Amino acid sequence: MNSTVIPSDRGCWSHGDKMDEAVENSISEIPQVSPVPAENGFVMVISHSKVHPPFSVVWATVLYCAEFICAAVLCSMYDRSGDVIWMGLTITFILVPSVLTQLTLTFIHRDLGRDRPLVLFMHLLQMGPIIRCVEALVVYCKAGREEEPYVTITRKRKLKKGKAVGSPMEWEIGHSERKLTVHRDAFKRTAVIQAFLGSTPQLTLQLYAAIQEKYLLPARLALMVVSLISITYGALVCSVLAIQIRYDDYKVRMSPAAYLCMVLWRGLEITTRVTTLVLFSTALTFWVILVGGANLLFFFFQPWVEFWVRRASLPENVEKNFSKVGTSVVLCMVTLLYACINVFCWSAVQLNLADHDLIEKQPRWSRLATYYTLRFVENLALIALWYFFKSDFYEYVCAPLLAVQLVVCYGLGVLFMLLFYQFCHPARKLIKHNVEECLRCMCCRGKAPPQRAGDPMLLPRDQLLPEREVDNVDDFTEAA
Repeated sequence: MNSTVIPSDRGCWSHGDKMDEAVENSISEIPQVSPVPAENGFVMVISHSKVHPPFSVVWATVLYCAEFICAAVLCSMYDRSGDVIWMGLTITFILVPSVLTQLTLTFIHRDLGRDRPLVLFMHLLQMGPIIRCVEALVVYCKAGREEEPYVTITRKRKLKKGKAVGSPMEWEIGHSERKLTVHRDAFKRTAVIQAFLGSTPQLTLQLYAAIQEKYLLPARLALMVVSLISITYGALVCSVLAIQIRYDDYKVRMSPAAYLCMVLWRGLEITTRVTTLVLFSTALTFWVILVGGANLLFFFFQPWVEFWVRRASLPENVEKNFSKVGTSVVLCMVTLLYACINVFCWSAVQLNLADHDLIEKQPRWSRLATYYTLRFVENLALIALWYFFKSDFYEYVCAPLLAVQLVVCYGLGVLFMLLFYQFCHPARKLIKHNVEECLRCMCCRGKAPPQRAGDPMLLPRDQLLPEREVDNVDDFTEAA
């Protein structure tokens, strides 16, 4: 039975409100105060759930401000030194995602139809995230001072050590919790936009400029570090979003070890990819445009080709006030963001333009394996081409060692990904075939994978859950 969740705007990431529980546990597990079994088998909890501080909102705002300030300082240095091209590109890569961030926040909060001149003025000054962060902190500070009637109820099953335990529980969501969830939802979307439409090209540009000019400015280094942190956080948001969508009926909690594996996985993957593209561009400048453009066009048209193959129609309720043209424009923006993510790292979520939520709820191992196999081969080919066509500048660098380091770092990123799915995934016991069994099947085809003692997925379905829950479990027993 699907959970009743807080209503949110359908759009780029319509499941952002579900993701908030996994990223920050905004609605925490409440004390079991006299639970009362209901007739339908659920346990209704009367108390409100505890509200946690909006750390994700504050963190996204800090990253936004830090990147903006570092870019402004660097642009002033470019202006004094007469580097007009570097200055123009730096301004472009900071203003474009900033404008999209303001539009996203305004759209989600529906401020155009409300009398809020100060908020709109702050958005015009590109300071919308700051005023939104202040609003979220004010809501948090006021929460709990007086009893609030609940707005809606969310129903989840708890996970313990990767498997479902107990009966489904119901939590009441109050007004303050709902407002904070809307803020978190909005800032998750803007974090992804900022990361892959701004921070990624910014990091690529500054690394290329540093190699071409053969020195590294402190302001440039600071901007590169902030951009890398922003990209890693955006990829982390995508990964948690995919888990939350996949296991919608479960209360997902991420352990510190899971976050550590994901950060190492995403950080190594993105760093290696950006470095490979930059090194290749220093040797074959115009060819990198072909490589990047081919990647972007492939991932942009992939969801549309699948949409046309299914002969599906445009999803309804993406936004109730949108016409067919408006819906098409929104879908194009979503696929553009999806393509930009996949050019540099695995997006984790897969688009399904025929679905009203725009997200594929049955991701497959085959796509993930295909993506990382082809990406590894592509990176290897780009590194080899750079090695054979590198400029004289790299005579002072041990080129073979650098090439080996890039290959090893990408391999380590994939290794941390496998470790995450094998040992740290919050719902690993609900995955029918884990990483170890998939690798064993690839090596020994035709042999049945060994059954692990105590694995709940090997029990008969009617022994694991009541009959009314069996249909839901069918969705979860497929490959993640």
